[in-house]
Amino acid sequence: MSTDSLVQGRLTEQLQAAVADAFLIESIRFDVAFGRFGHAIRLSGRFLVPTARAYDLIAGRAAAYGLLIFFRREGKEEVIYAVQGTLPRHRPRWALAALLFVATLASVFLTGGLQETRGGMVINWREGLAFALPLMAILLAHEMGHFLVGRHYRMAISPPFFIPLPVVSLGTLGAVIVMLAPPKNRRQLLQMGAAGPLAGLLLAIPILIYGLSTSSVGPLPDTPFLLEGNSLLYGLVKWLLFGRWLPSGGLDVQLNNIAFAGWVGLLVTALNLIPAGQLDGGHAAFTLFGSAVRPLTWILIAFMLGLAALTQFWGWLLWAGLLFVFGQVYAVPMDDLTPLDGRHKALAVLMLVLAVLLFTPIPLRLIVP
Repeated sequence: MSTDSLVQGRLTEQLQAAVADAFLIESIRFDVAFGRFGHAIRLSGRFLVPTARAYDLIAGRAAAYGLLIFFRREGKEEVIYAVQGTLPRHRPRWALAALLFVATLASVFLTGGLQETRGGMVINWREGLAFALPLMAILLAHEMGHFLVGRHYRMAISPPFFIPLPVVSLGTLGAVIVMLAPPKNRRQLLQMGAAGPLAGLLLAIPILIYGLSTSSVGPLPDTPFLLEGNSLLYGLVKWLLFGRWLPSGGLDVQLNNIAFAGWVGLLVTALNLIPAGQLDGGHAAFTLFGSAVRPLTWILIAFMLGLAALTQFWGWLLWAGLLFVFGQVYAVPMDDLTPLDGRHKALAVLMLVLAVLLFTPIPLRLIVP
């Protein structure tokens, strides 16, 4: 339903009051399509104060009239969109989150502890715990990093929902946090996105170092085995601990389950740092480059297709498909005008550097001597 003239007059007065001293209105258009909103109000003009301060002033005043405020750049013009509505209020589903966490812990435990013997399949509790506890600690630290920063900024986000995958692959598909409303600005989005990888690495790297230091270097098996791939960071850690790049010369580290959990932690972090969509790396890339980053998704899809053909690790085909479906949707903040400051730019660059250091071209491959 279009906005009649009487309502337009009232909304104009409300918006003039909301933007007073922060934005000089030059024109107002009603019933403009904006994203999923069919009847937005578009204000054009110029800002009188920095956009970060302007957003706090305008959004706070507009909320009293039941209006949501969005800052956008269209070409060379900076505009404001106002829509009637409120941000969703989220009631965390802690019972479901706890249930999934326990199920995933059990799933990862079985993956690490289930062993085949001549008498059949048995559970090695020690090995199961040696894999499950450090890995789940890494994943939990990662997800709680996102969650705690999100809650600090009062974002409408869910608790982490872990995804069990019993006895298949690594025992889990990780976890997801649902963002029900856009963040306020790029700085908050970046901080929430970066908190997960950084918190996870604070545990993953020490766990990996301890696991490697308690593992032994020996000859590669003469029977078929799975070989974990090297990232630059993983290879460097092994070089620092053992004085050589491994595997080489028919030798490699015989990973115990603690070391393997640390390696998995690095791999999970690397996958999350792929700079596309609403992955952690996508948040870093978008906050740094804005909408100019969108063509990168197609480059990454082509890269993964080529990498799959080159390495014959067909998991990259799955990732190419996931990026095709989900990798073009970014978490655009409500205030998409306020840029990153120097320290936030450094943080975004750090995330992209970590993506390179942690990327593993061939995560796992079957070696048949």
